Amino acid sequence: MRLHMKGEYKTLNDTNLESRVLFFGKESCLPNYSFTGNNVRQNYVIHYIIKGKGTFTSANHSVTQLKAGDIFILPKGVPCFYQADSEEPWSYFWIGLSGLKISTMLSGSILSSQHYLHQVQNSKFYASLQKLYEALHNPNSLTNDILIESLIYQTFYYLDTEYPAKLRKIRVESSVQLKMAIKYLHDNFDDHNCSITSLCHKLDISRSYLYNIFKHELNTSPQKFLIQIRMEEAKNRLKNTSSSVQQISNLVGYIDEFTFSKAFKRYTGFSPKIYRQMNKKSED
Repeated sequence: MRLHMKGEYKTLNDTNLESRVLFFGKESCLPNYSFTGNNVRQNYVIHYIIKGKGTFTSANHSVTQLKAGDIFILPKGVPCFYQADSEEPWSYFWIGLSGLKISTMLSGSILSSQHYLHQVQNSKFYASLQKLYEALHNPNSLTNDILIESLIYQTFYYLDTEYPAKLRKIRVESSVQLKMAIKYLHDNFDDHNCSITSLCHKLDISRSYLYNIFKHELNTSPQKFLIQIRMEEAKNRLKNTSSSVQQISNLVGYIDEFTFSKAFKRYTGFSPKIYRQMNKKSED
């Protein structure tokens, strides 16, 4: 049974996949209170300590003492433990966030690796976070939805500008994400469900962030990279197998021969049948 002195909790319904608030709440904890539920979250939960103090730790990090004015986050997929002090138990409010852009925006701040920040109460980041928390209490309306959306982006803007991540870490993360993206496309190009959208969902990053990685490192877009994999495989099969054009189109991730043939001609300048004939003649 969960015990607390006083607080609130509310879950929201929102269809925005880019960034959204899932829930928010506020709690004044009892001495030594700790959350006993699942501390490996499927979302991101930012906590701001209003008063009191406690301890916090996340996987592969040492225990740290936090107090009023500090922030800590429960990152997606990372085990965490936090406990109220025995003499001055903390009170905090929290906001649970999800969406493709949350991970990307968070990666620009030291909060993504350290998982806590000290004494943010005088920052623009906190002022924006507080406005977001207040806006979540307003009655549902289109204008308030727009306000909440804008405050999410403003909050992360100030988080990334006032508490930026080290540049080297961002480069390392983008390099790893690029390798994962390339592997995913090579492993799944033969599935017609493989798309840039499915790749973004797999890596939990936004389409624009993925595009920037590919453009910077490979000077191409993710979509063009996927098409290249499919077309090069198709060229190989047209030259070296007797499979029909319909069979080859299915083997490289296309549902129908017509769509494949149009894409192949755009890529090579020739229809699949003419390309096969040309390569047979060159071998004779």
